[in-house]
Amino acid sequence: MAILENQKTLIMDSPQLLLRNQVCFPIYSVSRLITKAYKPFLDKMGITYPQYLVLMVLWENDGLSINQITEKLLLNTNTLSPLLKRMEKLELLERNRSSQDERSVIIQLTKKGMQLKKQALPIPEQLVKSLLCESIKIDDVMQLKDMMNEWIKILTEKEKKIN
Repeated sequence: MAILENQKTLIMDSPQLLLRNQVCFPIYSVSRLITKAYKPFLDKMGITYPQYLVLMVLWENDGLSINQITEKLLLNTNTLSPLLKRMEKLELLERNRSSQDERSVIIQLTKKGMQLKKQALPIPEQLVKSLLCESIKIDDVMQLKDMMNEWIKILTEKEKKIN
């Protein structure tokens, strides 16, 4: 009985460990739910959300090295490489050694990868519309996006200082 009372006291004295008090949990949950909201759109294209992110980076600037893509997506090379291999098998992109630096692999879209851009054009607007409601307006969404981008910048800089 004393052990149970001690555990109860410990829990009551630790509000910082309650899930409802966490800053990161709503961010994590919303991220998962938004990624899930993308699924019907991306299923029609035959791709996953991480593949969609890679395609967006390449639609913006084709012919990037793996390192450049990892920097833009904040991913590790060991996470990105298998993803790129799967995308190559889907004939969405090609991986080629750089002519200037044999150690560098350049990623370029194929015709099929470029054609998916047309299918993807309506996705961002449709997704944002699905986030709007009476209590959340477009300005709120844009303000949140700006804040998240600022956190990304701050946390990325902190990580660079640690490494």
